[in-house]
Amino acid sequence: MTRGHAYKLRSTTVLAVMKDGKCVMAADGQVTLGETIMKHKALKIRRMYKDSVLVGFAGAAADAFNLFERLEEKLEAYSGNLVRAAVELAKDWRTDKILRKLEALLLAMDREHMLVISGTGDVIEPDQSVAAIGSGGPYAQAAAQALVAHSSLDPAVIAAESMKIAASICLYTNDQITVCQLDE
Repeated sequence: MTRGHAYKLRSTTVLAVMKDGKCVMAADGQVTLGETIMKHKALKIRRMYKDSVLVGFAGAAADAFNLFERLEEKLEAYSGNLVRAAVELAKDWRTDKILRKLEALLLAMDREHMLVISGTGDVIEPDQSVAAIGSGGPYAQAAAQALVAHSSLDPAVIAAESMKIAASICLYTNDQITVCQLDE
């Protein structure tokens, strides 16, 4: 510990790609505590609501697991409507005294929507068919946007290659990559 500051457990870099009717999410496996790598093969993506939604997280792992559970409850309550579930989660997250302190971001996608959900009440649907969160997110997103626009690669390959690029640049992203695809 350093001068009164507790180390925080961090898990980073999740990427979502929609292309040619396919929906793919990828995440690295690194979890850090302060400046120490604690885990190399963490699973940061979950399937929810009858395997029709993919959700990934970046930030404090314990906080993210709490949010996963709450989003899953909202998806059940709103019959799998991702946008409605995300908005309701964001409302709770922003207004609840305890939830407000959670430090994580969620990236969620179904066959029609891709959403970034934050604790400040934001539910953002990007204009692009690519979105990313976490410390390596900007690198992964830039690589994926270029590959989507200028290649005929499959979205799963785009996601994996973009994550490898992010891992080569970002200290908090490794090359132990998990790629999940929504079934067609």
